[in-house]
Amino acid sequence: MMTPALEKYIRNCINISDTDLEKIDSLFEKKNYPKKTILLRDGEICKEESFIIKGCIKTYFIDKEGQEVILTFSTENWWVSDIYSFQEQTPSKMFIETIEDTELLLLTPSNKEKLLQTFPALEKMFRLMVQRHLHSYQERLFGNIALSAEERYEQFLQKYPALPQRISQHLIASYLGISAEFLSRLRTRKAKK
Repeated sequence: MMTPALEKYIRNCINISDTDLEKIDSLFEKKNYPKKTILLRDGEICKEESFIIKGCIKTYFIDKEGQEVILTFSTENWWVSDIYSFQEQTPSKMFIETIEDTELLLLTPSNKEKLLQTFPALEKMFRLMVQRHLHSYQERLFGNIALSAEERYEQFLQKYPALPQRISQHLIASYLGISAEFLSRLRTRKAKK
């Protein structure tokens, strides 16, 4: 039986029968991963797109100084993968790692192809997923260029209101492109307002 979260996600995108949902469900593999599991490394080919049932994942790269630079956080009801590496089967330039114990539904390239051939209406779902990811990356890029650190922090809190209770301040600082100490000062200033 299909996970309620994925069923809801699909039904929000397209109309589909219960029978078809069962067929779709058979193409996904459910897996659990403990926190700090690296799902994809720089240089590896992304072998699946993953729907997050439970947990939190970070996508990042390592800069020239050897520092982790977080690109995104993904939580329940989000998809996570290196879309380009997955689609083109080329080496990734990023890491994908669990922050919490995580439960995923995995979709391989061959199963995705079967899925789309059998259910062409799901093209819409995947198009919407890519659009959502693109919007998220564009918003992040704009924020990094045009917003102050304080404004980026406010944007982060709006986008991920529950995340500060789930992840370390160090990870938030990396995402914002600031030091943990500066983030601490921003949080203190915000608390005094």
